[in-house]
Amino acid sequence: MKIKVLTLSLLLQLITLTVFSQTAAGLKSLLNKEAEFIFPQKPANISSILKTETVFYEDANEEKYAKWLTPSGLELFCSIGEDQVIKEMYFDIPDDKFLIIEGLPHNLTMNKTTLQESIAKFNKYGLKKEKLNDGALFSDGTKLTFKKGKHYTTLLFDNNNLLKFISLTNELIDPAAN
Repeated sequence: MKIKVLTLSLLLQLITLTVFSQTAAGLKSLLNKEAEFIFPQKPANISSILKTETVFYEDANEEKYAKWLTPSGLELFCSIGEDQVIKEMYFDIPDDKFLIIEGLPHNLTMNKTTLQESIAKFNKYGLKKEKLNDGALFSDGTKLTFKKGKHYTTLLFDNNNLLKFISLTNELIDPAAN
């Protein structure tokens, strides 16, 4: 009887570790020593570091974009400037998967970093907090925005106060634009 209980216990622990394990984003070479994303970048460099192909596409206004889906499940995407230069980046995870991904800019972890941790960590940068409405990407969630260095960072949290999205931009995006 003790062997069955021990075996079942070990099996449940193994399953728990697998389900709730964290995956590294593989961005270390794209971050500086303060864990900030290094700009400017070229798509080929990002593709090489992430070991995945760049997917180029255009929107309805014929603006050019690039995206990368990493083996960890993290998606990076950005607009492409002149001469294929990248000056901003967005980090997202698929809605249909619960992934915990660490090693992101500012030492953040998707689906683990909380709203309260982020407020405490980034409040010194003139943090702005905004409640998201029902029509937003994460209804009843929260948006935090701050400027560190030359870039604005926007963090989106779901209604459980877990980090779901990161953007690093040169200027704040007008909410009416989308």
